Amino acid sequence: MKISEYAKYDGLGLVELVKARQVSPRELAETSLAAIDKLNGEINAVIGKTPEEMERTLGQGPSSGSFEGVPFLIKDIGAHYANVPMECASRLFSGYASPHDSELAARFKKSGLVLVGRSNAPEFGASISTEPVKNGPTRNPWNLKHIAGGSSGGAAAAVASGMVPVAHANDGGGSIRVPASCCGVFGLKPTRGRQTWGPDNDEFMFGFGCELIVSRSVRDSAAMLDATAGPDVGERHMLPKPSLSFLEASKRDPKKLRIAFSTSSPPGAPALHEDCKRAILKTAKLCEDLGHEVFEAAPDITQEESCAVWRDAAAPFLAAVVREFCQATGRKVAKDNFEATSRALYEYGLQMRAVDLVDVLNLINAVSRKLGKFFQSYDLWLTSVMTSPPPRLGVLNANEEGLSADGWIKKIMDVAAFCPIFNISGQPAMSVPLHWTEDGLPVGVQFAARFAEEETLFALAGQLERAQPWINRVPPLSALSTDK
Repeated sequence: MKISEYAKYDGLGLVELVKARQVSPRELAETSLAAIDKLNGEINAVIGKTPEEMERTLGQGPSSGSFEGVPFLIKDIGAHYANVPMECASRLFSGYASPHDSELAARFKKSGLVLVGRSNAPEFGASISTEPVKNGPTRNPWNLKHIAGGSSGGAAAAVASGMVPVAHANDGGGSIRVPASCCGVFGLKPTRGRQTWGPDNDEFMFGFGCELIVSRSVRDSAAMLDATAGPDVGERHMLPKPSLSFLEASKRDPKKLRIAFSTSSPPGAPALHEDCKRAILKTAKLCEDLGHEVFEAAPDITQEESCAVWRDAAAPFLAAVVREFCQATGRKVAKDNFEATSRALYEYGLQMRAVDLVDVLNLINAVSRKLGKFFQSYDLWLTSVMTSPPPRLGVLNANEEGLSADGWIKKIMDVAAFCPIFNISGQPAMSVPLHWTEDGLPVGVQFAARFAEEETLFALAGQLERAQPWINRVPPLSALSTDK
C-alpha cells in the first residue's frame, strides 16, 4: 500500500479494507511507520516507536474489535501500555515504564488498535504548546514555524499529517481541543467519569482530566468512545449509558438545538483575534442554516476564576506525582532535569495547605453551578477554542526562568481562555475544524454541552461534517503527497 493511499482513509475506513481483506494489519502498520519515517524529521510528533508491542499485537491474529488493524500512537502522558515508556516528556522521568496496562490501554488493545509509537507532549502536560526540553518541539504541519498545540500536540500533528488516522489524547485544561484546533483535526473531551483512569487513579487532577483521541473524522472519535467508555471496577463515578451508541448518534442529525454563541472572551482574557470571531460567526450562521436557533449569550465566568482553579488544582497534583516518583526512585528535582515552569508549579503545590485545596474545591463548585444554570437555557455553547490562531513556536516557552506559577498559568490560559471552563465543570466539549486563516492556519471552534450529553455533540458534529466536510483539507506537509 502506498503512503498516499493509506493517508486517504480515516480509522474506520482502514478497518473496512482489513475486513474485506484488501490489506492486512501488518501492511497498515508498515505503511504507517514509513509515513512516520518520511514526515517526522520535520514535524517531530513521534518520539519513539514500539516494535515489540506492535509485533505482539500483530502476532495475535485477527481481532473482533471495532478498530482492527488501525495504526495508533500512545501519548507520553496518561493511559499507558505495560513496559512501554511513559516519561511525561520529562528528563526527571527518563526511562520510566509501567509494569502493567492502564485499563484504558487494555481497552485500546481490545479494540484492535496496533500501537506503532509514542507521541510527543509538553513536560507533564502543563502547557498548550508541545515544546519540551527533553524531546524538542512538535511543529505544526500547516506551518512549521507555529505550534501544534498541547498537551496532545504530537498526537494532533501526527493525525493531521497522516502518520496515523487516530491517536491517544487527553485533556486537563484544553489538551485535546487546543491541538485539534491548531492542527485542523477533530477532538472531543468526554464528560468527567466517562472514561476510566483505573487502576492507578480514581480520577486525574480532581476530575479535570479526560481521555480519548484526536481524529480526522467525527465517526472515529465516536466509535472510539463506544469502544472504551465505562467505569473500571471499584470506581465512584457511574454515568448513565447513552440511549444509543455514540457512533450511531454521529450519523443522525440532531433535534433542533438552542445554541448560544459568544464572540467576546471571558472577562479578564485577551480580546478575540478577528479570525476567531469570524470562525464563530460563520459557524453560528451554518448552524442556523441547518435549522438550529442561535443566540448571543455567555455565562458569567471570569478568566481570574479559571486561572485560579486550574493553578490550585494542577500544582498540588503535580507536586504529589513528582514527590511520589522521587521517593520511589531516589531521583531529585533539579534545574537540569525539570523545566522552569514545572519547578514553579511544583514548588507552589508543595507550599499549599489543605485549607487552600478546600477553597479551590469550593470555587470549582461555584463555577460549575453558574455553568449549570446557563445550560438550563441553552443546549450548546459555541465559542472559539483559542483566543488567536496558533502562535509561533517559542512564544509559550515552558522553560522560561522567572515565571511564577501564577504567571505561567495566565500566559497559557490567555491563549486557551475558553477551554479550562469545561474541565472545571466536567462537561463534554469538542473542537471542530471549520475555519482556516487566509495564510492557511486552522482555527477550531468549540461546542460544549450539558453534563453527560456527548450524544448531542456527536450528532451536531456529524451534521456539520456532512454540511462542510474537512477530511480532504490537508496540510502542506502530509502523507497524502508522499509516496513510498
